[in-house]
Amino acid sequence: MGGAQNSSLYKKCRTYNKGFYTATQEKRNDLPWSRSKMLDGQLLLGWLSFTVIVYLFNLPGPTTAYFGLTGNEPLSILPLSSQPEENVGRAHYKLCDRLKLEKKQRRMCRRDPGVAETLMEAISMSALECQYQFRFERWNCTLEGRYRANLLKRGFKETAFLYAVSSAGLTHAMAKACSAGRMERCTCDEAPDLENRKAWQWGGCGDNLKYSNKFVKDFLGKRSNKDLRARVDMHNTNVGMKVIKAGVETTCKCHGVSGSCTVQTCWRQLSPFHEIGKQLKQRYETSLKVGSSTNEATGEGEISQARPQQQQNPSTGPSNDPIPRTTDLLHIEDSPSFCRPSKYSPGTSARKCYKDKNCDAICCGRGHNTQSRVVTRPCQCQVRWCCYVECKQCTQREEVYTCKG
Repeated sequence: MGGAQNSSLYKKCRTYNKGFYTATQEKRNDLPWSRSKMLDGQLLLGWLSFTVIVYLFNLPGPTTAYFGLTGNEPLSILPLSSQPEENVGRAHYKLCDRLKLEKKQRRMCRRDPGVAETLMEAISMSALECQYQFRFERWNCTLEGRYRANLLKRGFKETAFLYAVSSAGLTHAMAKACSAGRMERCTCDEAPDLENRKAWQWGGCGDNLKYSNKFVKDFLGKRSNKDLRARVDMHNTNVGMKVIKAGVETTCKCHGVSGSCTVQTCWRQLSPFHEIGKQLKQRYETSLKVGSSTNEATGEGEISQARPQQQQNPSTGPSNDPIPRTTDLLHIEDSPSFCRPSKYSPGTSARKCYKDKNCDAICCGRGHNTQSRVVTRPCQCQVRWCCYVECKQCTQREEVYTCKG
């Protein structure tokens, strides 16, 4: 019975792939039946493998290149190891390779020795700023491996902030690296559009935002506009860059006899990154939830603000708001509470809180523990001649509050 089934299956395979087997049919007729069957099976397996490989090669690739808090690179400072004198010129190659960049990104990283250090600075600056801005929140920007990876798979407000702060960090770090002379392909900013009234003269060394914006856009690549999530990620990435641009300030220094301001030397400077982080945090608080709609005129998808059910006009049915302002962060799904351990965060159990500030919110109604401890700190410090500070050691008791499990 089993032999009949196998023979039937064998005949079906031969019939289905008749054209494929014709070329070797005569050779197989001279072989024992078992070896002939084995050869047919191997050829069928090879044909199937070839089909799978062709299919995989034709799958659409990623719509963009990611970096920083939205990428795969480790979120830690990776110092360059000591290199032999003859290899110093290529010392940055190793760091570029360890950053787990995509092919185009790795090529851009390698072509200028200053890029690798700037990329690491951008990652560190973005991570520290994220943790600083969310230090009093339930989600305190936990970036350990699996939490960050799972968060990036969803369209939460927190994901939107990560995209914005990552692009802002890279833009800020690159512009500063240019003005600091750490890059070979850019220098100080030259701003011909700066007004030259009142005998202003361009001087100093401005942060090169023009080169930085061009580099970041090229480094992150273009995204498909057909997928809602990809377009929202691109929007939030652009928000980070626009906040940097909006924070550019013109700094001037006067030159003249006896302190007069006969001539002014002016240059452009970026705002401190803490200020950028503060503005992005405000946009996180007012982030807009969006959905997808179709433009009837063009047939293309558009981003539209999701309107609460109770705000819809029952007589006209659901309606779509216009595309949100370009400085708003966008998200497409509601965030979890982050109260309990999950794949997105470790929860708030045992988290330190401040009794009159955020214990009720962070501890999610579970209450908090109070622990009293004695600490010793320097106090009553005075500057002594010459050149040292003298302090006393003061002991005091303080209370520490942590969330209950």
